[in-house]
Amino acid sequence: MSVPAAPPRVLQGQPRKAALAAWIGSALEYYDFFIYGSAAALVFPKVFFDESDPANATLLSLATFGVAYAARPVGAFFLGHVGDRLGRRKIMVFTLILMGLSTFLIGCLPTRDQVGSLAPVLLVLCRVLQGISAAGEQASAGSMTLEHAPPHRRAYFTSFTLSGTQAGQLLATLVFLPIAALPEDQLLSWGWRIPFWLSVVVAVVGYVIRRTLQETPEFSRQSEASDGVARLPLVVLLRDHWQDVLRVIAGALVASVSTIFTVWALSYATSDAVGMDRSAMLWVGALANLVALGAIPLWARLADRIGRRPVYLAGAAGSALLMFGYLWAISTGSYALTFTFGILAFGVVYSAANAVWPSFYGEMFPTRVRLSGMAIGTQIGFAVAGFAVTFAAQIAGPDGDDWSAVALFTAALCVPPVIAALTARETHRVPTERLGERKAETAARVEDTRQATV
Repeated sequence: MSVPAAPPRVLQGQPRKAALAAWIGSALEYYDFFIYGSAAALVFPKVFFDESDPANATLLSLATFGVAYAARPVGAFFLGHVGDRLGRRKIMVFTLILMGLSTFLIGCLPTRDQVGSLAPVLLVLCRVLQGISAAGEQASAGSMTLEHAPPHRRAYFTSFTLSGTQAGQLLATLVFLPIAALPEDQLLSWGWRIPFWLSVVVAVVGYVIRRTLQETPEFSRQSEASDGVARLPLVVLLRDHWQDVLRVIAGALVASVSTIFTVWALSYATSDAVGMDRSAMLWVGALANLVALGAIPLWARLADRIGRRPVYLAGAAGSALLMFGYLWAISTGSYALTFTFGILAFGVVYSAANAVWPSFYGEMFPTRVRLSGMAIGTQIGFAVAGFAVTFAAQIAGPDGDDWSAVALFTAALCVPPVIAALTARETHRVPTERLGERKAETAARVEDTRQATV
C-alpha cells in the first residue's frame, strides 16, 4: 500500500519573492503591450501606414495590435509544454528576455517614409515576438506564485501577477503622457521611440530577480513522484481536462473589456468625431490603473474568504454594464463623466475579475498540466480579445462614432465568462496538492455547505 505524499512545504520567503517576480514580469509585459496600444492608436497610422487614407491606416494599425494576440495561442502550446516538463522558472526567464528584446527593437524600426512597405512588415514581426512571449508570461508567473503561496492565500499572492499588469499599463501611460504632448513633428520623428527603448530597464531588473527564484515545491514534488511530470502534458490536458480548458477560453474573453478601454476608446475619444484631448484621455487610463493597484489585492483577499466565483462574476457582469456608461460619457465630450465612469469601470469593477482569474483558472488544473492549461486556455481567449479592437473599429461604422454598438459588442463578449464561472467548481478551500482532483473539490463543496448551515 503506497503512502500518500506529504503536502509540499512553503519555502521561507519564496511566496513573496515569487509574487515580486510575477509582478515585475507582468509589469514589463503590459508596459510593452500598452505602449504599443497607445502608439497604435495615436502614432503608428501616420508612421507605418498610408496617411492618404486615415481611416484605413487606423484600422490597419489597430489590426497590428491584434496580431500579437493571434500569435499567443501558438506560443502557448510550446511554452505550456516546456513549462510543465522543465519547470516554471525557465519559462519566466525566457519570456522576460524575449519581451524586452522585441519591444526594444520596435523602437529601432525604420518608418514607411524610409523603407516603404517593409516598415509595417517588420512591425508585425516584432509584434509576433511580443505575442509569443506574452503567451507564457502570465501562465508561468501565475503557476509559480500559486504553487509557492500558502493554501489559504492563493488568490492574494497570485493577484500580484495582475497588479503587475495594471502597474505596467500605468507606467506605459505615464511614460507616454509627456511623449504625446510633444509637437507633432517631434512625436512622429523620434519621440514615439523612447517608451519602447525604456523597456530594457524593466527587463534587466526583472531578470535579476527571476534568475535566483527557486522552482516551486509542488512542481519539485511532482518531478520526484513515481508518476513524475507528464511526458506529453498537452495530451493529458486535452484528454482529462478539456472541459476546464474550454472554461478558461470562455473566461479569458473578459479581457476584451481591457483592450476596448485602453485602445479603441482612446482612438474614439481623440478622433474628429469627439475631439477630446489625447493627454487627458491618457490620464483617464493612468488614474483608473492607479485605483486598480489598490482594488486588486482587496478583491483577492475577499476571494480567499468567500470564494473565486462570486468575485469573478461581479467583475465580469459589472464590466459589461459599465462599458455602456463609459463610452456614453466619452460621446458627450464631458471630461468629468469620462473620468468618473472610466475609474469606476476599469479601476474598480473590472479589477474584481482581474484579481481572481490567476487563482480561479490555475486551480482548475493539477500541477502536471497547470501551466499548459492556463497558457492555452487564456491565450486563445485573449486572441479574441486582442482582435476585439479591430472588430470594434468596423462595428463603429464609417465615421467611427457608433459607441453603443461597440458597448453592446463588448457586453456580449462578457457573457461567456459569466457562463464559464457559473459552471466552474469552487476551489478556494481545496489543498494545493489536490487541485484538479474532482473528489477533493467535491469534499470542499460539502464542507462549505456544512459550515454555512452551522
